[in-house]
Amino acid sequence: MRFRHPDGSTVHLAYCTNVHPAEDLPGIHAQLTGFAARVRDVLGVDRLGIGLWLPHGAARTLLADGAELLRLRAALDRLGLEVVTLNGFPYRGFHDEVVKYRVYYPDWSSPERVRYTLDLAEILARLLPDDVAEGTISTLPLAWRTEWTADSATTAMANVHAVAEGLRALAGRTGKLIRLGFEPEPGCIVETTPQATRLLGDVDRDHLGVCLDACHLAMGFEAARDAVNLGLPIVKVQASCALEAPPGGQAALAPFDERRFLHQTRAPSGAVDDLEAALAGGLPREERWRVHFHMPLHAAPPPPLTTTAPYLRELLHALFGGGSPLTRHVEVETYTWNVLPGTSVDLVEGIAAELDWTRRELNTVGLKEL
Repeated sequence: MRFRHPDGSTVHLAYCTNVHPAEDLPGIHAQLTGFAARVRDVLGVDRLGIGLWLPHGAARTLLADGAELLRLRAALDRLGLEVVTLNGFPYRGFHDEVVKYRVYYPDWSSPERVRYTLDLAEILARLLPDDVAEGTISTLPLAWRTEWTADSATTAMANVHAVAEGLRALAGRTGKLIRLGFEPEPGCIVETTPQATRLLGDVDRDHLGVCLDACHLAMGFEAARDAVNLGLPIVKVQASCALEAPPGGQAALAPFDERRFLHQTRAPSGAVDDLEAALAGGLPREERWRVHFHMPLHAAPPPPLTTTAPYLRELLHALFGGGSPLTRHVEVETYTWNVLPGTSVDLVEGIAAELDWTRRELNTVGLKEL
């Protein structure tokens, strides 16, 4: 879905396909026809943006076989889908029975992360619509913090600069600008926007920047207006909501303590790495808690729980309410539908409702759907 900002520039809205479990190309084609095309039909739009997640194996296959890449591009065109952004955070196995900390590997101190990211950039340059010259990729915020060393940091930054050189070379060869956004996340080396500014401040800003995830920012209790003025390019924003419990209402979080994904939990005065530890006494119950559990944008959980949807609204207004957009790519990323407790909502209907919610919020700040 495309929108026109009052300054005349185009803003793209997509939903991230990492909600769908697929590790190979047949699975990816199945999700396009079985989910994305049906979401487009429900929304009644001619063209739907998807933030495509390509696991490492699928990306390698696409680059090894040019016919497969052409087949994917043709399928997107036939189904009324377009790709201007990729999610390059999970490397593989994002819907394994247990993911937790494994999602952060390989990290940016590893050559595998470099190769994967450049593979994705090459693929995206070929998948971009003919009338779009810029694509974006989101990636992890360097690494999970616990095994990080000075040597890791040195190697990682060398790898980051190498990827920037690769993206610059790709632009010269294809005429397509691919930009990479590091996504601050609780518990990682780059956890907040001030850390992003400090650790990534000397990167190639033509090709590198940040991906702002609204759930992650809300968990850090960062003011939206401050977060968008971090001093680095905002490559894209992920529209997402954290789960919130009021003081004394944390017992209602127990059904959300599931075993697949890591659910970092924060209070104003403390932090733990997973919801299980918080419920076991790791955080004060006289404070509100925010949980890294991506919640549907348009719906509220059972009381007393709420979400950080008001924060997401503030962030969208900060990004798009000024004289020009601070980013041009918006990606709805609620990947937790399959582990959401007590829901019987059809996934197609749910994703369509999230996109419709986001569409209306963008209209509110003055963007017009094309």
